[in-house]
Amino acid sequence: MCPIPFNLKQMRNLSTLTALFFMVLLASCSKFGGKSSKMPNDGQLHGIALSKKYVMPKPPGMVYVPPGTFHMGPSDEDVNFAYTARNKQVSINGFWMDATEITNAEYRQFVFWVRDSIAAKMLGYVKNQDGVDYIDQKKAQSIKWNDKATIEKLDQMMYSPENRIFGKREIDASKLVFHSEVFDTKEAAKRDNAGKARSKFIIKKDTRIYPDTLAWIRDFSYSYNEPMTKRYFSHPAFNNYPVVGVNWVQATAFCEWRTQLLNSSLESKNRTPESDFRLPTEAEWEYAARGGRSQSMFPWGNYYLRNRKGCLLANFKPGRGNYPEDGGFYTVRADAYWPNDFGLYNMAGNVSEWTSSLYYEGGYNFQHDMNPDIRYNAKDTDPPRMKRKVLRGGSWKDVGFFLQTGTRTYEYQDTTKSYIGFRCVIDLPPTQGKR
Repeated sequence: MCPIPFNLKQMRNLSTLTALFFMVLLASCSKFGGKSSKMPNDGQLHGIALSKKYVMPKPPGMVYVPPGTFHMGPSDEDVNFAYTARNKQVSINGFWMDATEITNAEYRQFVFWVRDSIAAKMLGYVKNQDGVDYIDQKKAQSIKWNDKATIEKLDQMMYSPENRIFGKREIDASKLVFHSEVFDTKEAAKRDNAGKARSKFIIKKDTRIYPDTLAWIRDFSYSYNEPMTKRYFSHPAFNNYPVVGVNWVQATAFCEWRTQLLNSSLESKNRTPESDFRLPTEAEWEYAARGGRSQSMFPWGNYYLRNRKGCLLANFKPGRGNYPEDGGFYTVRADAYWPNDFGLYNMAGNVSEWTSSLYYEGGYNFQHDMNPDIRYNAKDTDPPRMKRKVLRGGSWKDVGFFLQTGTRTYEYQDTTKSYIGFRCVIDLPPTQGKR
């Protein structure tokens, strides 16, 4: 068995950011008011700069994927003869992408932020502004979760007495709900919606965000996987492993929270808010996975899943099911194996990854050749067909076919699996300003 060539890097440490519990408004005073224009009174055109300096640093843990053109679709025979991915030349704008899948440690920051914010509101650690209560994050971060008196005040967050084991007070995961408010630009841009009130396009929703740890048991019938259910998300040994058991809706909520976290911090320092974190489109994901190798089957090239020494190049299901041969029985660290030419890890294998795109069999036939994308915000009442989201990359339990950069499949947006994770992208210039 060949050892996994871990290429350790500095993992993202978002915990150093100050978490503020308020939503960043799209139309803020920094756009149209609140600051003096300081225009010279000489009757000439001088323009008004929103900021004298660009201060956004390089996003930690992300790499820049430069703009380019590639042939999207299968680079080898369509063995399924499904014809859901016809080869097509498309162009992609540059963007920043997480070098690894989102890890348990990173998603745990999201969970703890929601936990602390809910607890702070229950304890009255709020500030009222314009009739809206905002969390006092300094007090929220100082909550003593080991203090018996504090826990008693937060009894509403705990399991009810009949659901406790040996009477132990534990947080009810279903109570960890993230509230988000976003502006639907896609819907607002439709000609039929011109002139309608802005409130018509504000989407407000509450999302339960704790991972479905029971997926490890549910996904595999007549298979013993209980240790992964009990330990994978909560044990420090798996801190840097990719988070799983997160559905598409939860992954989207994570991106919205990450945007809120960043922009709240920037605005508190009188700095310009930035673009939104989001899930990559299907085309962006494939372009990034290829790493500049437009016609290659895999992120590392053609045609093989092993290198010259016979070592496997990704975490998947080799042969007829020799799971541990690649060095990991289930998942492996998010930074395992060698990255592709863009510096992205595990774009093939380890966990399949959510994209923002709706899965439609004939989508390649009518998508634009510039940043192609098909999106649909499916409602709970929509038929299952409208809830299909594109999955890419293959996972630790998949055969080699699914590791190909051109292979596409789908899963329903409200479904959780022990082999599906995600990573984020953000639209920023390639060179960042100094702090």
